[in-house]
Amino acid sequence: MAREIANFLESKKGEDILVLDIKEVASFTDYFVIVSGSSSRMLQSLSSGLVRQVKTQFHKTAQPQGRSDTGWIALDYGDVVVHLFSPQQRDYYRLEELWSEGNVVLRLM
Repeated sequence: MAREIANFLESKKGEDILVLDIKEVASFTDYFVIVSGSSSRMLQSLSSGLVRQVKTQFHKTAQPQGRSDTGWIALDYGDVVVHLFSPQQRDYYRLEELWSEGNVVLRLM
């Protein structure tokens, strides 16, 4: 599911997409999908599109947490948590560094 989400986000012009396997270092999820969007409008579009896609393809729902105008939206699908960031917020929070013990499964630049 994490790979399919990454592929969908890439098709919708998400940037610097990273899939991290964190199941050995976290008990609350197996994968993080981290992606950047170039504007708040793009973050909102990625979030809305992903909610529809995952519901259709995997029959799972998530309520977006955060807002596009703050630069961070999270979608929790249980085994996969998706983080949609503005470049500034991604640089600030640095989840890739915080969870560096995880394994990079996929990186799409």
